[in-house]
Amino acid sequence: MTYRFAPLALCLSLLAAPLAASGPMSAGEFESYTAGKTLYFGQSGQSYGVEEYLPDRRVRWSFLDGKCKEGYWYDAPDKGEICFVYEDNPTPQCWQFFREPGGLRAMFSGTTNSTELYEARQDDAPMLCLGPEVGV
Repeated sequence: MTYRFAPLALCLSLLAAPLAASGPMSAGEFESYTAGKTLYFGQSGQSYGVEEYLPDRRVRWSFLDGKCKEGYWYDAPDKGEICFVYEDNPTPQCWQFFREPGGLRAMFSGTTNSTELYEARQDDAPMLCLGPEVGV
């Protein structure tokens, strides 16, 4: 009769074992997840920004102020990073993305005080970008 309880004991031991942390998403995983989406990101319970993922690894970013920046992303596979370059800044902004139960989690690379963002929501609709400012 002891053998009948072995599967239950095995299941309980697996549940008690800590889950192994999965590594950063590959470029293919990231592209598959983000293609055609608009993702809203948060930080510490506050809205942070929104990014629209366009064809050919192009992106559009905004800090939710209606001012949008065009850019593109590429992968740095040796570091497990996805790097973004925007029209107003030629310096790559590199992140590691992780697939979590609630969506993406992003860790900024290259600083001692790493910025951590999480996916707050996603949408299929384009993001709001205001037109250029016209001065007098």
